Formats: sequence, structure tokens, C-alpha cells
Amino acid sequence: MVIKKSVQEIELIRECGKISAKLFEMLKDIVKPGITTEKVDDAIVEFLHSFEALPVFKGYRGFPANSCISIDDEVVHGIPGKRIIKEGQLVSIDVGVGKNGYISDSAKTFPVGEVSEEKMRLLTVAEQSLYAGIQKARIGNRLYDISSAIQEVVERAGFNVVRDLAGHGVGINVHEEPDVPNFGVPHTGRRLIKGMVLAIEPMVNMGGFEVKTSENDWTVLTADGKPSAHFENTIAITGGDPDILT
Repeated sequence: MVIKKSVQEIELIRECGKISAKLFEMLKDIVKPGITTEKVDDAIVEFLHSFEALPVFKGYRGFPANSCISIDDEVVHGIPGKRIIKEGQLVSIDVGVGKNGYISDSAKTFPVGEVSEEKMRLLTVAEQSLYAGIQKARIGNRLYDISSAIQEVVERAGFNVVRDLAGHGVGINVHEEPDVPNFGVPHTGRRLIKGMVLAIEPMVNMGGFEVKTSENDWTVLTADGKPSAHFENTIAITGGDPDILT
């Protein structure tokens, strides 16, 4: 069941989203060669606590960390630890922010120092696909209008969207209905209605769309070992343009 949000609830989710946006600005200065993913995770917690907010991923379905930090061929759900971030890598950070009983969810992939031209193109295309999908999040459109817009941008550039994972509803719980795939047939799927709050999150692979799960049972990797990029915003469907809350 889709949980429609009231105007007041959307404002509470927006409060989480504003904190999230500030967090990702801070992370630009943190994600540098030589820092461990564990130190990045610690910095995220400290930052959120300064706003009286919480990282909601810790313990969710047993996840052991406060944030997901995924490097290069790690698509999502990377577990922070002693791994040292290196020049030329792509680092994807996914954080759920909780405050006052509400949640926002967002992600961004950072280039570390000088990265290859193809990696930069992957980042550009992945972020462009996110906003192409967001523009379809309007009353009267259908769910897969979002999905197909993302897919079109990605595949036109010669990359592929991950098909085994999807965006989702969010706001009261970390994951709510509906799932929001990053591929699909336009003008199909459930009708989009006012009050829906969605986490739209293209996961874009440089190579094929196939993925596998690592031995830790959490981290999702590209099957071919090529890099992946992940961008995510929480948005609300209102009477006008899509409202980006993060």
C-alpha cells in the first residue's frame, strides 16, 4: 500500500532532506585519498548528530553500518571499514536521515581526485538520468514514465541500469511501496498521485547490467567488475513540478 503524505508530513521529510543536502556538501571535503571508509562513516554520524538527526540504515534489516559506502565496482550497500579510499576511484555514499519520526534517503557518487574520462562520463550520465526521471514524477503520469526516462538517458550513452534493484517509496519507513525501477515501458505502471514521496535512485553500470552479491551478503557488485555510479534524491509529487526534498 502506498502511504500518501500530508503537506505537514512532507515538510517534516523536507527537514530531513535539508540536513542530507548539507551532509553531502560536507562530504565533498571529506572524501579524499587516504581516508578510510570507516572514518567517512564516523564523520557522517557526527554531522547528523549535530542536527539532532539519526542515520537510519544502522540495524535496518541487520545492516551493520550507519551509511553505505561503495567503491568502483561496488554498486550499493558497501560496508564501511578499514578500506582506504584511493586516487582515481568512484565512491558512492548512500545515507538515510531520520528526524522527528520521518526519513529522507539520498545518495551521490564522488570522483576521488583525478579520475578517468570514462568514469567522469559515467557520473555525468547517471546524474542526468536521475533528473530526467524526477521530471516525470508528476500527477497523472505513470510510474514507469520515471523508469523509462532514466533508462533512455543511460542506454543512449552506452551504459546500463541495474535491473535487480530499484528506488522506492520513503518517508515514514526506509522502504515503502511502490518500487521504482530504473527501466520500464512508458505510460505503464500505477498512476502517480499527489502525496507520493519517492526515493528515485538510478544505479548505472559502465558495463553490463548484471550484478552479484559479495560474500558479506550485503554489498552488490557489478558482475563484470566495471565501475558503477549511484545518485538518489527523495522527491514529493505535488500539484506542480516535482518537489526535490533532498
